[in-house]
Amino acid sequence: MPVSLLDTRVPAVLLRIDRNPFHHGTLGAVRSLGRAGVHVHLVADSTGSPVRASRFVRQIHPPPPPGASLGDIAVALRRIANGVARPAVLIPMDDASAIAVGRLRDELAPAYLLPQQPGSLPERVADKAELAEVCAAAGVPHPETVVPESAEHAVRAARGLGLPVVAKWSRPWLLPPGTGLRSTVVVRSAQEARDLYLRTGEAGSRLLLQAFLPAGPDRDWFFHGYADRSGAVCGGGTGVKTRAWPRGAGLTAAGRWTPNPQVRSLAGQLAGALGYRGIFDLDFRRCGATGRYHLLDFNPRPGAQFRLFTDSAGLDVVRALHLDLTHRPLPDGVPLPGREFVVENYAPLTALRPAPRAGRELAWNARDDRGPGRALWSLWARRVADRLLARATARCTGSPRVQSPGLPPGLPRDRSHDLSPGVSPELSGDVSDGFDGFRDEKASSC
Repeated sequence: MPVSLLDTRVPAVLLRIDRNPFHHGTLGAVRSLGRAGVHVHLVADSTGSPVRASRFVRQIHPPPPPGASLGDIAVALRRIANGVARPAVLIPMDDASAIAVGRLRDELAPAYLLPQQPGSLPERVADKAELAEVCAAAGVPHPETVVPESAEHAVRAARGLGLPVVAKWSRPWLLPPGTGLRSTVVVRSAQEARDLYLRTGEAGSRLLLQAFLPAGPDRDWFFHGYADRSGAVCGGGTGVKTRAWPRGAGLTAAGRWTPNPQVRSLAGQLAGALGYRGIFDLDFRRCGATGRYHLLDFNPRPGAQFRLFTDSAGLDVVRALHLDLTHRPLPDGVPLPGREFVVENYAPLTALRPAPRAGRELAWNARDDRGPGRALWSLWARRVADRLLARATARCTGSPRVQSPGLPPGLPRDRSHDLSPGVSPELSGDVSDGFDGFRDEKASSC
């Protein structure tokens, strides 16, 4: 994309509240805007992160402290705005940030440029129970969902849906640390459903029971898009997950840009029904029995693999946001189906294979920005060693595992390592116990 297409006088501020040093989506946004000549300010905990090695980061700012209130977040963002000294495009990079920015929208303007939409919308779509209601109203397929009103109702619902079923907490960001509760689990008996319901007070939000959709080849799909000021969806595409970490659930370790008119139509239908404006990332699972695509997650921010959908003009959803908010036209690029995106630390062998004709983008390594790729492997190896040592020590001493740092009250924790539909019980220890620190935005909740 020619540098002149973006208004390089307008800087960008990337906000990530969740402490995750290996979030490759943040690096993707840094590179996307930095390569176009935009000054990129990063508000995130970059300690021990390969992102800080990128030559495209203009300045790194400390994030609000763990447990910060919305007022604290507003103070931190206003302080950064005063230093930047001109209106900047503000881009939340995780759900916690998206919800906070939504709540603070009126307070942050005009120091920051933001899409025009109701401030409560990001929180609404992040709520699992409300998402089910949104899908029903918009006519978008969603796994059959029951919100039990009692322990006995949970038992009846589990049996009625057909075991196994998927159990989710409506607002997973309210789950307190140290309880062992996970945002999503596979329930294999009515008694398990009953026991889980009895912990509702502990969880802080409603329990949902959903019909289980098994994993399978070409069943996990995602859509990344940008809804502009007029509501038109542009700057993204439909992709299929070819490798996941852990297998059968979790984040996209490798994905391929694959046209899917049905998924695209459902994405446009939902965004239009909501009046959504801005970047969004949707996760679907195709039902093997009916062939219907069911929406699993609505993420009101860029997905970690958004750079997969970079067209022939260099347009992606992050650049589309900057262009639109600065009132510049979007270039007419050609989609590049077959293009791949690979996260090297989760799929190293895939990264070593010959790239497809349409091209491949790696999450960390780039010829024009070699610092993060070099930093990744030493930091990742150290991280793995530290976690395995901590795990072994905890088992020997019987000590509890160290919990993740706190987040602002009412804001979501990144729980992509939680057990999800399609993960067998024997994998659950690997997902949650050994790799608590290797967190990333999931490409799908199952």
